[in-house]
Amino acid sequence: MDTITRKSMLYKTGVEYGDYTMNHVLGCSHGCLYPCYAFLMAKRFGKVGNYEQWCTPKLVSNTLELLDREIPRLKSKIESVQLCFTTDPFMYGYDEVCKMSLAAIKKLNAAGIRCTVLTKGLLPIELTDLSQKNEYGITLISLDEDFRKQVEPNASSYSERIASLKALHDKGCHTWVSIEPYPTPNLIHQDLLAILETISFADRIIFGRTNYSKEVAKYRTHKAFYNNQAEIMVQFCREHKINYHIKNGTIT
Repeated sequence: MDTITRKSMLYKTGVEYGDYTMNHVLGCSHGCLYPCYAFLMAKRFGKVGNYEQWCTPKLVSNTLELLDREIPRLKSKIESVQLCFTTDPFMYGYDEVCKMSLAAIKKLNAAGIRCTVLTKGLLPIELTDLSQKNEYGITLISLDEDFRKQVEPNASSYSERIASLKALHDKGCHTWVSIEPYPTPNLIHQDLLAILETISFADRIIFGRTNYSKEVAKYRTHKAFYNNQAEIMVQFCREHKINYHIKNGTIT
């Protein structure tokens, strides 16, 4: 796996449910085709030239050294650190990324900093040995493997993803699920309740619409659709006593 170095690692995120974040990989092998906002921004600002470069990730080799330098300076300001917003901390098939992510989480936890994880890969069981204040999540927008192969071609299967999350839950870890970007019916016909039932063990669920997609814009009633799906989501979470968050712009 190719590597790069960076001058900084921890930064304040503008995401509505986030605090600080770190992105210790450039690119992501999962190759999501929603389209992927992280890829669009990386291409726009010249960090990668094309989709193929994006799908060939590069590990930031000096990640731990940067954390050693930045944690003492920032830890009084940090509520939590999310791994990651522009890449995947447990990238499917990349052990180098997984090992670096585990080492980074251990280092942050040792400084009393809680970590939040989100992946389309597999959450390793070794996470159960880390701080019980951490939160571990997966992205899950469908249960249909044919659809997954279309939009998340190189990510882990949905069933494996759910199983890895359930394994952590059963060990007492705090778990969550991001149902975003949720597709409109012209992309796939599916039952949101079926997805929710599969992850009803989770402690928190986040729901959000698909953005930056011409196909969604073609679905004339997409606003009404997302309003309806958000209602289903809220009702389900209330009935099952699950914390939830509806992303800004999903309900109109």
